[in-house]
Amino acid sequence: EAALSNEYKLVYLEDLKTSINIGNKLIGMTALPFARFIHARQKIKPQDPATILFTSGSEGSPKGVVLSHENFMSNIVQLRCRVDFNSQDVVFNCLPMFHSFGLTGGTILPILSGVKTFLYPNPLHIRIVPEMIYSSNATIMFGTDTFLNGYARVAHPYDFYRMRYIFAGAEKVKEETRQKYMNLFGVRILEGYGATEASPAIAVNSPMHQKAGSVGRFLSGIEYRIEDVPGVDDGGRLFVKGPNIMLGYYKDDNPGILQPSEDGWHDTGDIVALDEAGYITIKGRAKRFAKIGGEMISLSAVENMANTLWPDYDHAVIIIPDAKKGEQLVLYTTNANADRKKLSEHAKSAGVTELSVPKTIKTLDKLPVLGTGKVDYKGLKSKAV
Repeated sequence: EAALSNEYKLVYLEDLKTSINIGNKLIGMTALPFARFIHARQKIKPQDPATILFTSGSEGSPKGVVLSHENFMSNIVQLRCRVDFNSQDVVFNCLPMFHSFGLTGGTILPILSGVKTFLYPNPLHIRIVPEMIYSSNATIMFGTDTFLNGYARVAHPYDFYRMRYIFAGAEKVKEETRQKYMNLFGVRILEGYGATEASPAIAVNSPMHQKAGSVGRFLSGIEYRIEDVPGVDDGGRLFVKGPNIMLGYYKDDNPGILQPSEDGWHDTGDIVALDEAGYITIKGRAKRFAKIGGEMISLSAVENMANTLWPDYDHAVIIIPDAKKGEQLVLYTTNANADRKKLSEHAKSAGVTELSVPKTIKTLDKLPVLGTGKVDYKGLKSKAV
């Protein structure tokens, strides 16, 4: 903060709030019909950059994602076509605004839709957040599986008494988390899928159309193509194009130079499968597939297998080099009693190949997590080497 204040003037929203008077509000109301003229006079175009967000860097170097006003507004309209927000709703958002999920879904979308929004600064306050949800009378919230699972462990069932929808993204929602919220709180978790490069939403389950285990169907206006991946039979690599797709990247190899996507197509890097009804199932990141003994193994599938066997603990799988088979799997878990033999027996009973059973199991008190709620796989990999 001190370093920033030397070069920039820092404006805090809580301070700005006290300076807004009735005159400012009247000016805002009267200026609304003339917004197009005002923007033209100020030479602001829909295609101009609105913000730069950085990818999480959970697996590699972060990249600056340049998003335009058009990108944000397009994604907001796409989501409003799928989900019924109304003026009686109260959105609770504790996700950070440096992440596109917290910025678009948890902040800009409800505010521009006339929905009251309650912002809490830290999703890691596991014991406090459920109490704040109760006291704010929240009806809609956004979260990740890691955070939602933590809240479910300490929340009183009545903390979610007014909750209508919980939208989850950024990582796979475990079936155990989904069942906890339905059984304890009577709330369905609607899983979605997106990327910072898409402002961020690409697909979402809705109250009307949902399929458990999927991330829903593509939002309106999004074109897609799925390319084959050698060794992967069920699914392929997803590319998307649409009005919500970024202007381009700022990368550390060429600082300050915008690098747009080729012909507007963004490579998500995700392996997905699409069913006949259009529901998308995420198979895993392309980077999160290991080639062991000539067979492609999904690290996400291995994590799901561990979650099924030990549902009350957190698990993460990484790849390290192996002299004989090229690569090997390492399972990090918070289960101090995790045993490879039990995991192997579970895999055999589920019809899963023995190659999917991690060769090494390491225990931690808790998995390292980024500010976005994602597991810090890069940090785990540095522990293993």
